[in-house]
Amino acid sequence: MDEDTNTDFIARADAHINLANSHLPDREPGRVTASFMYGSSRFNAWISATGFSSAQEMQAQRDETLDYFVSQYREMLEENLDDYIENFDQYMRSE
Repeated sequence: MDEDTNTDFIARADAHINLANSHLPDREPGRVTASFMYGSSRFNAWISATGFSSAQEMQAQRDETLDYFVSQYREMLEENLDDYIENFDQYMRSE
């Protein structure tokens, strides 16, 4: 990913994180993350559907689509967990 693309990627991710964070003052974190994941899964289902010409075609590729998104999420989560482990004191320091 080139620098401009990476900058846009991070900016979009940060916008989603900021929206989720804005709900934390009046909601339990578990509820916020559940909504965040549901929204992401709903959007990914829609994005996937736009690449097919029929429900039958989508059904035929369902397992491959699931494998793709689950593997991508796992890779991203592993990267971010490792980052938080490595930088725990810095990231979790009280303001």
